[in-house]
Amino acid sequence: MNESEKDQDFKICTMCKEQWKERTAFLSDPLLEMIGYQADIENLEYGLFLFNHHKKECGSTIAVRVHKFRDLYAGPVYTQCLFGTEECHELCLHKKNLEPCPAKCECSYVRDLVQIVKNWEKK
Repeated sequence: MNESEKDQDFKICTMCKEQWKERTAFLSDPLLEMIGYQADIENLEYGLFLFNHHKKECGSTIAVRVHKFRDLYAGPVYTQCLFGTEECHELCLHKKNLEPCPAKCECSYVRDLVQIVKNWEKK
């Protein structure tokens, strides 16, 4: 996280302007639901996690870059990209598919990270 990111709120809803000062508050909010992952195969950290904001007067979709959650994952990260090979399950092509990927691909850690974010305890 760079210095300018430290001085800002974690995320602000562009529709209703609700602010989450910290990532934990964002992940714990029961009015947020992870609905998708938009992959960036060229640069995995720039992929987007998509959340619906179920606040009554809002209903927007909020996008947050993968790199904002990267430190939550401590498992293996593979170096070879299998995208486009027979070993690829092509899960990254389907934005609404949030299943983990069984391939030993450099992209698969993000699918594991999806599970951590999606299953975060709501308060």
